Amino acid sequence: MSDDLTLVQTVDFFAPIIDDPYDFGRVAAANALSDIYAMGGEPLTAMNIAAFPTGALPIEVLSEILRGGQDVVHAAGAVVVGGHTVADDEVKFGLSVTGRVDANRMLTNDAAVAGDLLILTKPLGTGILATAAKSGKLAKPELDALVDSMTTLNAVASRVAVALHSRCATDVTGFGLLGHLSHIARASKVRIRIDRGAVPVLPGTREAWLAGSRTGGAERNLDFVRDLVDWGDASEVDRALLVDPQTSGGLLVALRRELSAEYLSRVPGATVIGEVVAAGAPGLVVA
Repeated sequence: MSDDLTLVQTVDFFAPIIDDPYDFGRVAAANALSDIYAMGGEPLTAMNIAAFPTGALPIEVLSEILRGGQDVVHAAGAVVVGGHTVADDEVKFGLSVTGRVDANRMLTNDAAVAGDLLILTKPLGTGILATAAKSGKLAKPELDALVDSMTTLNAVASRVAVALHSRCATDVTGFGLLGHLSHIARASKVRIRIDRGAVPVLPGTREAWLAGSRTGGAERNLDFVRDLVDWGDASEVDRALLVDPQTSGGLLVALRRELSAEYLSRVPGATVIGEVVAAGAPGLVVA
């Protein structure tokens, strides 16, 4: 738009991963907004994208989904300016979001350098836990923690990253942690080491996986990164957590080591999970 101002746009929508319509709307909106935050942007407007089985469900279900989405968009300081709905056999909802960013301070996935620390701002496990919830196998405390994580905006995590002059970030969504890390490694031409013991995980995730909660997305993610990762002695459950597809996951921020303590003090839940260890050697090491 000018030398200093760039518009950033994104779109995302999906079928319900939780039963409550209002919470589903909130999750879908937070997930769509996350891509704006991953670029260091500020969301301005959003447009609803919805599919709904007319006649099969009460219209109040759609109203609650839209209300949940609008509440999260308003919490982000943006507005819903319209949208489009079609009749379909399955409920789907999401948003197209437009935001703005300072062109000179945009966050990208190709600017990590050796010596940077890698910081994750939300715990993993949404794919595994949502699958358990669909089967009625997730207790209320774990379900509440899941919904709380997925409806938390990445606004603070993004603003602090920009304020501390980070140039590299992405959000962790469908490709899982290692999938998104592999994008950073390849684009930045670096090698990344992850401390699997430092990676935060939502309560009940390991137990749900051990009880049989699986996702097809995790299998595809594992196939994608299999030859890109030195797994060390990571267990099967460790691998499953690191490739678990996330919905409305946290930001993954590369930051100079001397600034990491300030970032951690300003972003609730942020955790150092690894570091960029070498330039010119794309790949991932799990230690």
